[in-house]
Amino acid sequence: MGVFVLDKNRQPLMPCQPARARKLLREGKAAVFRCYPFTIILKERAGGTTQPISLTVDPGSKTTGISLNAQFNSGTVCIFAMQLEHRGRQIKESLDSRRGVRRSRRNRNTRYRQPRFLNRSRPKGWLPPSLLSRVDNTETWAERLVRLAPICSANVEIARFDLQLLENPDITGIEYQQGTLYGFELREYLLARHQHTCAYCHGLSKDSILEIEHILPKSLGGTDRVGNLVVACRTCNQHKNNLHPQAWADACRKRKNKLEQQRSLAMRAILKGHRPTLKDAAAVNATRYAVGRVIKQLIPDIRFCSGGQTKRNRTLQGYPKAHWIDAACVGEQGQQVRLECSGYLQVSAKGHGARQQCRMDKYGFPRTSAKAARTVQGFRTGDIVEARVPTGKKAGHYIGRVAVRSSGFFNITSQRIVTQGISYQYCRTLHRCDGYGYGYVIDTQIASTQQEDAGEAA
Repeated sequence: MGVFVLDKNRQPLMPCQPARARKLLREGKAAVFRCYPFTIILKERAGGTTQPISLTVDPGSKTTGISLNAQFNSGTVCIFAMQLEHRGRQIKESLDSRRGVRRSRRNRNTRYRQPRFLNRSRPKGWLPPSLLSRVDNTETWAERLVRLAPICSANVEIARFDLQLLENPDITGIEYQQGTLYGFELREYLLARHQHTCAYCHGLSKDSILEIEHILPKSLGGTDRVGNLVVACRTCNQHKNNLHPQAWADACRKRKNKLEQQRSLAMRAILKGHRPTLKDAAAVNATRYAVGRVIKQLIPDIRFCSGGQTKRNRTLQGYPKAHWIDAACVGEQGQQVRLECSGYLQVSAKGHGARQQCRMDKYGFPRTSAKAARTVQGFRTGDIVEARVPTGKKAGHYIGRVAVRSSGFFNITSQRIVTQGISYQYCRTLHRCDGYGYGYVIDTQIASTQQEDAGEAA
């Protein structure tokens, strides 16, 4: 993909090809400014001619696609692409854990403050932290790209999902106003749906106590929507515990007694009609305008496009489905776009550490000592480092995200493989911690297509 170029005054110029960047570095006319995304700075040149570049964004719940499309005389060309992975689910789990610890302290009648509900108000446009992190990540990278490339316009996909239509494709008219629980309370609806019997054992356990049960446990990402709830007897509910429904059905099928076989058959039947969660679609719906507003503050010349147009552009051009390709095909400029890059920059939000002073056990009591120094031998957790170990069991070449230890022997994570016990003496910093993890990914399908086109042209 393209290499970002800055002049000696740190003003953005047109990105160049990697071969051109290598030549400038070899001749000493440029220096490396940053590694992710790879940027060089010219030592003597100031200013230069640029072509219009458009920032295109395809927002998503878990992954957002971002690309830079340049307007050349030959047409629109995608010169840079990246996929931004969000950490909204991790934030939600951390907040749930903190809330549970605070509630347990209050329930013990200790000196901790009581919860406050009547003296707080949320401003207009408020978003929960798990959703706000998606908006902030997109804003952060829009700001960085504006500083690295001469961006003059933006195209943002504003996707809107009809959640009721996703759940029931045949819904029409007044049915939109009459939800699933129309005329019922939740418990009464579930009891009527399952005819006042356990949805798993159908009464074989002889347990008359019926409870509301989550098919996919909340600890595994399940929600409280009606499609994820059933009525189960206490015996079956406790037997299933927080197992994944498919794992529980497989475990019951291996046992030969009648009760276990009935549970397995019932769970498999439930899974056939189980409706997947819509929280990803809801997250995109909730953040679509917020993403557009933050980008508009950076780039006033902005256009909002529909998801249907993006899909049509990608399909007509024969491109495979991918977040970065969807971003390149957003809007009218994406109707005829040539993918010059054969891969993308994979960016994962990692956060900036925690303010928590020490770790706690499940009861809310400290189980570790206070935090130590954040910097060890000049390295911080999250730095991208290169380590060359000449001898020993750890001999090799490593590049990845480092986790520092006070002993001076660090852990390096590269492509989700953790190598432990690398001495700081062999490490060299490539990129300082900025809250994100990086990696370059080659799209094999696009790369093979480009090679075929090059062979035909030759």
